[in-house]
Amino acid sequence: MNVLNPISKVSQVRITSPLLSGFVTGLLWLTAGTVLLSLVLTYTGMKEESLPSYIYTLHGIAILFGGLSAGRKSRQKGWYYGGLTGLMYGLFIFIVGFLGFDAGVTLSTLVSTAASFAAGAVGGMLGVNLRK
Repeated sequence: MNVLNPISKVSQVRITSPLLSGFVTGLLWLTAGTVLLSLVLTYTGMKEESLPSYIYTLHGIAILFGGLSAGRKSRQKGWYYGGLTGLMYGLFIFIVGFLGFDAGVTLSTLVSTAASFAAGAVGGMLGVNLRK
């Protein structure tokens, strides 16, 4: 009797929504980047004063890849799905900041949300064109 029978079918989780796929991808990139940035901060001579610029860059990369994922999944209207993914990401970050740090709506928040839309739209356009 063979106890270690191979598994013939393994169920996979598939996200069919372009928005959800892009949002999850963006959050995964954010998580990986945050871990990497914290390791660099811990084990190098990097100063905490330089963190804001790295954090904005990290958010931009996460949104870009989230938009790229949404664009690839949608196969059309990449700027639209990528931009909406960027807006969802920006609103999520705002909600975390509001609930966790009592941050309110400022001009900086609105500019960050517009930049999130733009980065997601660019990623979505790239994603649609990478699909072909």
